[in-house]
Amino acid sequence: MTLNGGAQRERRRGSTPFPAPQPLHRRSMPVDERDLRAALPAELSGLVRCTSYSPGEPLRQSWASDSSDSVISSGSDSDSSLYKVILLGEHGVGKTSLARIFGGVEDCADAEEAGNTYDRSIIVDGEEASLVVFDIWEQDDSQWLQNHCMKMGDAYIIVYSVTDKVSFEKASELRIQLRRARQTEDIPIILVGNKSDLVRSREVSVDEGRACAVVFDCKFIETSAALHHNVKDLFEGIVRQIRLRKDSKEDNARRMANTKRRESIGKKAKRFLGRIVAKNNKKMAFKAKSKSCHDLSVL
Repeated sequence: MTLNGGAQRERRRGSTPFPAPQPLHRRSMPVDERDLRAALPAELSGLVRCTSYSPGEPLRQSWASDSSDSVISSGSDSDSSLYKVILLGEHGVGKTSLARIFGGVEDCADAEEAGNTYDRSIIVDGEEASLVVFDIWEQDDSQWLQNHCMKMGDAYIIVYSVTDKVSFEKASELRIQLRRARQTEDIPIILVGNKSDLVRSREVSVDEGRACAVVFDCKFIETSAALHHNVKDLFEGIVRQIRLRKDSKEDNARRMANTKRRESIGKKAKRFLGRIVAKNNKKMAFKAKSKSCHDLSVL
């Protein structure tokens, strides 16, 4: 059922070609959304709604397990594994499309009324994590709401369209705003060039996006919401970036060891040689850094 007690929505099979989901991770609504509702002025309190489905409905084929509106189970979840992710970017760059793919509602007939906050669990590197993705940046012209967005996130996804140079420039401005708002914090930020499928309309190259990420010290990835290209990698990558900053060195070392074991000998050798060359060549060092901004599994 929906959070406002409305009728159950028809469940539709998603088109995302990902493995079957894990068991349901149940939540009534994001903990941070309740805090946000309490803090919002009366005229803005109706902006945020959480997408959910009836727990009795069959699971859709997806890479994430669905959220539901059952009561939060005591002791089964910890705030440390509940991550708040804020989508930022100009109008029309595809923020909502990315959020709806994550929420599993992009192919629903009533997707326009699905909400703008998405609470789901995903399995990353064999461990479950709950993401609350907020698509509220453009919900109101209030400067207060946008300032609150800059301060409430555990991680940020700054989206621009590769077909719109202005949106790319705006993404750079948003990165500067974030730096000012969170000066003393090491917050994961991923710069996302969306609409990579529109090759003939491209105005921002991959190299420009990569260079921008290096300058502003953040990660970078190109996606196509229309084709679901790299969307799974994006949200799994944001979880890895949060874990690298929040979890213990031992936990991250264990995850890194598991990742390296899965690498081929050729990849290991290439990575090792790349580090040696970059050490003695500034130009190669910048190039190596620009390549590392694509690797969402490392800092």
